[in-house]
Amino acid sequence: MTWVAAGTATVSIVMGLVKNNKANKAKDAAEQEKARKATQLAQFEANRQAVINPYAGVTDLSSLAKDMSGELSNPFANLGVATGAAEMEIEEADIALANTLDVLSATGASAGGATALANAAAKSKKGVAASIEKQEAANEMAAAQGEQNLQQAKMQEKQRVQGLQISEGGRFQDAQARGAEFQWGAQEGRDMVQLDRMQAGIDQENQNMAQANADQQAAIGSMISAVGSVGSSAVEAGVGKPV
Repeated sequence: MTWVAAGTATVSIVMGLVKNNKANKAKDAAEQEKARKATQLAQFEANRQAVINPYAGVTDLSSLAKDMSGELSNPFANLGVATGAAEMEIEEADIALANTLDVLSATGASAGGATALANAAAKSKKGVAASIEKQEAANEMAAAQGEQNLQQAKMQEKQRVQGLQISEGGRFQDAQARGAEFQWGAQEGRDMVQLDRMQAGIDQENQNMAQANADQQAAIGSMISAVGSVGSSAVEAGVGKPV
């Protein structure tokens, strides 16, 4: 029985040595793999995208809006006085006066009649002049009104262009910023997923190392137990021998 126990213990010791060696190799492999994965993780983190300002480098398209006020014009600016009809009336009045004077001269009319006729002709001319002045005043008023409308239209156009520049500039900047923010966020999400995977690999190597340590301790414990069994068998064998 003693030799059987010693043989069993020897087998246990040998198996313990094999398991201990295997555990050591597994632990070394886990440590090396952990170191490799930790290096990859550190390199990945070092090369991650930098935090950005989504409003940096935004270009403005508001310059595409054109001020159309320069193309506006005042259609009343160059109005002329319609003097053709007035001149015709004056000429007709002069002709009528001359004909009347000829008639008076031929008939031997008095000078008083001629004077009255001349006064009537002068009065008629004054009426024509007054009509021309009235037309000039109306034209000046129309020109002033046209200029006022022109200035108002120009101001409205400038305000429209300025509003368009501000609106378009703000919209474009906001779109650019949102696009950059979305792109950065999408890449950040991918990076976090990759980091989680890499960290999970490191955690797995830690578990492998812990398991290797546990296997090694179990192997050592098995060998110690086997050595103790051999010692006990030897003692029992010595006690059983006759003195």
